[in-house]
Amino acid sequence: MRLHLDCALLHTQPSWAQNLLAIIPPCERLQLQALQLPPAAQPDQEYLFLRRSAALLLRFDACLIPIEAASLVNVRRALSVARGLLPVPVFGLVRAIKAAALTDLLELGLADYVREPLCLDDLRARINRQRLQASSHALNEPGLSGRIHYRVQENQDLVLHPGPTEQRLSQTILQQEGTTLEAYAAAVASRYACSQESFKVAKGRIVARFEQAYIHAALDRHSGNIAMAARSAQKHRRAFWALMRKHHIDAARFRSASNPDDEHDG
Repeated sequence: MRLHLDCALLHTQPSWAQNLLAIIPPCERLQLQALQLPPAAQPDQEYLFLRRSAALLLRFDACLIPIEAASLVNVRRALSVARGLLPVPVFGLVRAIKAAALTDLLELGLADYVREPLCLDDLRARINRQRLQASSHALNEPGLSGRIHYRVQENQDLVLHPGPTEQRLSQTILQQEGTTLEAYAAAVASRYACSQESFKVAKGRIVARFEQAYIHAALDRHSGNIAMAARSAQKHRRAFWALMRKHHIDAARFRSASNPDDEHDG
């Protein structure tokens, strides 16, 4: 369990949450940082604030959103459309919310909640409990071997291959541009800059993960058709095959039952 945690604070509608960082006692092992929400494309799309923040949340361990009765409908919709797409668990800082509404939010994907006034030590404990539960669930869930794979490379590093949520996130990388794409890069760079790894090692890991994500996305887009995926990537088919072998990626997992098998090149 990590000693220091970073939690993003998403300012939603409640006015009482605007000066939250200035009034709560600090916690040495939990850093709460206000996150500027990306602007909504349309005035009636404010409920997409969680989904639009997915890239920015990559550098955090958790997300905290203030919730009151007036913002309840907006938060419900935000959790619903962002379910399964966020890289971190979402916690609620609730004020005057009834038990039935809290149960509804938890069913929609809220990881847990703390009540206002906020205690950062309490929030940190709940974040750690959620992380432990998530780890335990991942290791004991039936059918794990079909979705998450571990392998030991020659250098004995343990590699976790992308699971369903990570695959969905990796696919969106190809659709991003401008400040959102910069947020992906900045989030990853800031994470590794705080680690003990050298630039060369960190860059190698990121390049490898990018290659995996790109190959996964390309194969998924073309239903496992290697020739079409290679063409869309503007790579020779044999070079595309080499990347697949390098990262132990099987195109069969991306094919539907109706899709004919690809011709395999040696």
